[in-house]
Amino acid sequence: MARRLPSLPPVLPGFAHVHVLGSGGFADVFLYEQNMPRRQVAVKVMLSEVVNEQVRHMFQAEANLMAQLSAHPSILTVYQASVSSDGRPYLVMEFCSSGLSDRYRRERIPVPEILRIAVKIGSAIETAHRAGVLHRDIKPSNILLTAYGHPVLSDFGIASTLGEAENHDAVGMSIPWSAPEVLDDETPGTIESEVWSFAATVYTLLAGRSPFEVPGDSNKSTDLMARISRAKVQPIGRPDVPASLERVLQRGMSRRPESRQGTILELVREIQAVETELGVLQTPIEVAVDDWALSSMSDLEERTRVRGVAGAPSSTAARRRRRRSSAAEPASEYAAVGTILRSSSSQIARSTGTIPLATRRAFRWVAISLVAAAVLVIGLGAIVTTSLVRANAGAIPVVVDIDAQATTDSVEFSWPDPGLLPSDSYQISATDRQSIIQTRREFSITASDGDRVCITVTVNRDGKTGASSIEKCVVFES
Repeated sequence: MARRLPSLPPVLPGFAHVHVLGSGGFADVFLYEQNMPRRQVAVKVMLSEVVNEQVRHMFQAEANLMAQLSAHPSILTVYQASVSSDGRPYLVMEFCSSGLSDRYRRERIPVPEILRIAVKIGSAIETAHRAGVLHRDIKPSNILLTAYGHPVLSDFGIASTLGEAENHDAVGMSIPWSAPEVLDDETPGTIESEVWSFAATVYTLLAGRSPFEVPGDSNKSTDLMARISRAKVQPIGRPDVPASLERVLQRGMSRRPESRQGTILELVREIQAVETELGVLQTPIEVAVDDWALSSMSDLEERTRVRGVAGAPSSTAARRRRRRSSAAEPASEYAAVGTILRSSSSQIARSTGTIPLATRRAFRWVAISLVAAAVLVIGLGAIVTTSLVRANAGAIPVVVDIDAQATTDSVEFSWPDPGLLPSDSYQISATDRQSIIQTRREFSITASDGDRVCITVTVNRDGKTGASSIEKCVVFES
């Protein structure tokens, strides 16, 4: 069967190639060993065939964004970014494990451990918000673990600035953890929609499934979107999960954005209260002070300029203003992979108030305008991204209704034609395999008794990928 082999690893001064970690439609991720200081690192390398001047600018913007945010202890560290001798941009990152995204499906993670992870990741998201950045793809697979088991938030690939979120750009998303107003295309992202995604992620780690996934029932994209629209959250179903925690998460996933916690910080503090209720030590909140949020983002290069907004674009009134506004700027050609390209220049506007935080903390919203680039959503190891793309008419079709049949030694997946053009192909991400490109509507995975095998299928058109199917998983029984 046809598949795209990983590109040749570039020769990087001071680094020795070890092996490939993963492949995507637009980049490969390799494990390298850095010579000095000696350590293993993950290096994301753009494919030479997709590199042009626009992609270079986008890649540089992502590197700038990640470098500024990765000072936070719970955000994936970026060590450096450059261009290899053969012209391919690359990003050197901390090498982390994706084991958490597999673990919650396999076993019941203790509640105190999940609360600790939630406070740390919530602190990272709150810090990004204070720096004016929305992540826009918060989900379990974007929480990685360092070598010491510390959770870190990764993949700001479709992040945007709070100011840019007022512009109704096309945006990629992961359906099971996306807020109703995002799925309904009312907004590309707000603080309230991040609260929803964060609450849905914590729910998932506790329940072993996404909030609106019904075991044994149909969980296609359309089914999930319909359930999310109704926002009737089912009980987690664990006797060790306190009712207070269920209420906190249900509030975070309220249908009406104004009924949710107003900030990630508010939700995190409620999670800390649950820790106290359970008799465990509160996990410290790690939120950067406001001066850091200003100074750390002020030295970005020319394509990353600061713009002021009086408050975050999160209220219902703000959304109404967006709907009444004149025609939005056109999405870039990379909208189909969740990329936003925006350039503007303006000045900082700061507004402050005071809220309780331990003794006292200044609460300021700083809005920042970047050429925010959301380059590529690539999995390390077994990370699989389920995306929905809001595109213009003529959007790339989406594969639905994947069927799975067990044979004597394999699982045979198949799906109906979603409406491919003659030049289109399918990009398949399968369990423990690199991404595979093919035109056939079936795919086989060899399995042993008890193996859990999963695939997602995405249509590739003219070098661009559309929305992935909902991941189809089966447990093989011989």
